[in-house]
Amino acid sequence: MSAVDRVRRLAAEILGVGVTRIWIDPNELDRVSRVITKEEVRSLIKEGIIRKRPEKGVSRHRAILRHKKRKRGRRRGSGSRKGPRSNPKEQWMSKIRAQRKFLRILRDRKIIDKRTYRMLYRMCKGGAFRNLAHLKLYISEHKLARKI
Repeated sequence: MSAVDRVRRLAAEILGVGVTRIWIDPNELDRVSRVITKEEVRSLIKEGIIRKRPEKGVSRHRAILRHKKRKRGRRRGSGSRKGPRSNPKEQWMSKIRAQRKFLRILRDRKIIDKRTYRMLYRMCKGGAFRNLAHLKLYISEHKLARKI
């Protein structure tokens, strides 16, 4: 351990910081190397030859950007919406339930067979039909209903 390192350690102890935060004036290194006691180190601190370096903080830049992005957001709240005040999920549920009920009735009355029922059921689930009328039109156009 060199004399300057020893002084650095003593100064760190006195100032209550880590060794890396101690700054020693490069022009006064020969004078610093001759110091032995804590009292002498304290006098060098008073003279300003040895100083405490400022803390390196963590930049807030990314946090500020994240905050701005969050503030900007998607703005999809009820106050920004135009058009009907309906819930898309509820609309989907009522539509799909009607279509499935219709398919069940056709299957139970043997108007369509099980394979056709399954195919149409999957198509309904995939959103192939806008509404019940559209489903009926598809069945009639593709001649999927059994002749009664």
